[in-house]
Amino acid sequence: MKCTAHSDSTPCKRLAVFVLLCVWPAWAGAAKLHAPAMVEAGQAFSIPVEGSGQATFYLVGPDHVVKRTVSLGSDLQMQSSDVRTAGRYQIILCDASPSCTSATFEVKAAPPAHLSFFLHPSRVPVSTRESIDATAFVFDQYFNLILAPAAVDFRITPASGVGFSREVSTRRGVAWMRMDSTPREGRVQVTAVSGEVEEARVIQQVAAEACGLRMKAVAGGTMVTLETDPVRDCSGNALPDGTVVSFTKVDKAGKSTVDTPIKKGIARGQFSVDGRAQISVACGVVLGNEVAVNGKL
Repeated sequence: MKCTAHSDSTPCKRLAVFVLLCVWPAWAGAAKLHAPAMVEAGQAFSIPVEGSGQATFYLVGPDHVVKRTVSLGSDLQMQSSDVRTAGRYQIILCDASPSCTSATFEVKAAPPAHLSFFLHPSRVPVSTRESIDATAFVFDQYFNLILAPAAVDFRITPASGVGFSREVSTRRGVAWMRMDSTPREGRVQVTAVSGEVEEARVIQQVAAEACGLRMKAVAGGTMVTLETDPVRDCSGNALPDGTVVSFTKVDKAGKSTVDTPIKKGIARGQFSVDGRAQISVACGVVLGNEVAVNGKL
């Protein structure tokens, strides 16, 4: 039998009525979803659902799937625990026909609630350019990385002097800055602040290379006693005890070196000298003054 759109035969009419009666219930009971485009993580909300009868509800999220039986024609309640992970979600609703419909929505991260903060290195010489790196990752209360730009304020509190701050906007959840070490040795605290949450880290600044290194020599017979002035860097910070200072002697017997640690800010050494000698002092890559002595004095 061949039926067209204009067929008036009784068999064709009966076929059209049969198809209408079979398909109409599925059309009449099919659910329609009106999901929001975006919600905040952990925020409960409802979705109006059209239709009638019972249906099976599926929520497919980034890290979990929820399945429930629901009644069509009433609001679909989304619990806070259903949407704690940021990302794209899909809702699927299938009635008994079965006829299924779906919708998608995005869950965005909530406001800042946690910071993961790294400060590098743990020790740094004073007055060194771009020697300190500070990096902060911003998370919400459910530990979703907040990808939208957020302000992070890095507050620097030196051991002495006036503190200062630098505000940086996150990019893809990360705020980063590089700064110079301050002129004075000691404990420097850097605090990262975003919204109502903050995290603090501490870095230890130590003296830089010696500056203006000088020594004096006292001859007594064939022995010469050497002593430096207080060893400091160019900012006036005392080099720590244990820093090695080298005294080098050149006389007719040859060349010899004595390495001695700084104690209470001063380094001391002693040489046996045969006749005239030239003695120099150094600390790391820094050279100090030279003195000429005569071991016969």
